[in-house]
Amino acid sequence: MATKNIQNPIVRKAAEYGLITFSIWIMVVGIYFFKFPNNFAFGGVTGFSTVVARLTGFSAGDFTFFVNTALLALGFMFLGTDVGVKTVYASMLMSVSLSVLERLYPLGAPLTREPLLELIFAIFCPGLGSAVLFNIGASSGGTDIIAMILKKHTSMNIGTALLVVDLTSVVLAFFVFGPTTGLFSCLGLMAKSLVIDDVIENMNLCKCFNIVCDNPGPICDYIIKELNRSATVYKAEGAFSHQGKTIILATMKRGQAIKLRNYIRKVEPTAFILISNSSEIIGKGFLAN
Repeated sequence: MATKNIQNPIVRKAAEYGLITFSIWIMVVGIYFFKFPNNFAFGGVTGFSTVVARLTGFSAGDFTFFVNTALLALGFMFLGTDVGVKTVYASMLMSVSLSVLERLYPLGAPLTREPLLELIFAIFCPGLGSAVLFNIGASSGGTDIIAMILKKHTSMNIGTALLVVDLTSVVLAFFVFGPTTGLFSCLGLMAKSLVIDDVIENMNLCKCFNIVCDNPGPICDYIIKELNRSATVYKAEGAFSHQGKTIILATMKRGQAIKLRNYIRKVEPTAFILISNSSEIIGKGFLAN
């Protein structure tokens, strides 16, 4: 994320928590305005909240608050400081925000008469927020804490365990709300993970260049001085002409890639350029080792 490039540690920390706050509010909008009113029962604690709210009359936002608080307590008991300050902040901010919204802006019915449209927002908003949180090393708590506990203290397959939790809330939705809401919840469960994975991949997407050229000097200078990136240069030979060639290997963000491609076309139009996508690059300037 962009916060990694901020040098001042205080400013970087403030930017991280600002990003966490923004991400949580995106999630809260999707959960409160689209998920709760339609009784979509997918996705961890908030999924169970919709079922509990119908069965007991208890507020879905308050139930989320109490369960998240209890899970944080369990996290500190079994994980200690591994829970992380960011996760605590994100979990409590989401729980409090949902409870406050229920009191300031109570909803008695869905915003529209288009459940499929609202399902899209109920999936996309929390998915986008979760993806941003995961990308900066935080989470919204809830069932993520259960996953952390299982990972540390058991050999259980975490993905399977969390899927069982989510499936349980979806199955309950069939019995509590009927087949229509149950099927919408099932669709939401299937789409949620796809949205999170796709958003994370697009946020981290970089362009990898393999440039076969005759004059690497100007290109390397442009990469280093103008784009503030580095490159690896190695010698090669054309299979047909047997002439000496130079291959430049470089990786950069999408905006920088456009500039480099245009520059190469200008200074050496005969260069052969192979550009590929990658969303997981480990090393200096990208993901930490």
